[in-house]
Amino acid sequence: MRKTKQKLLIKEEINRFNKLFTAEELLSRVKKTNKKISIATIYRFLKDLREKKELHSYLCDRKTIYSKEENNHCHFICQQCGETKHFEVSNLDFLKNKLKGNICHFQVDVYGVCDKCFKKEFF
Repeated sequence: MRKTKQKLLIKEEINRFNKLFTAEELLSRVKKTNKKISIATIYRFLKDLREKKELHSYLCDRKTIYSKEENNHCHFICQQCGETKHFEVSNLDFLKNKLKGNICHFQVDVYGVCDKCFKKEFF
């Protein structure tokens, strides 16, 4: 990948994130320094970083979010009200006997009925 001023600026902004981020959030930060950078440039750069395993991506609320870390991303989605709650899973030890290879990171979507909807239904 050829190094350009635009790519260096984008990489610097990515390094400033301390949390998950979207392409749009990255573009907003980059535009403060260089208004000529387009969303297409951002997406191409993010794709290149993902392919080189320097960046990880997940789906959240039908948007792709990115992380510099090999974090895991998990959701509980209520099938009645549609509310999505994030939760932590530290490992997938139960998969070690089922998968050959090394797990880098994972995303889990669990569907069910939240406590609030469950209580409305039965009380």
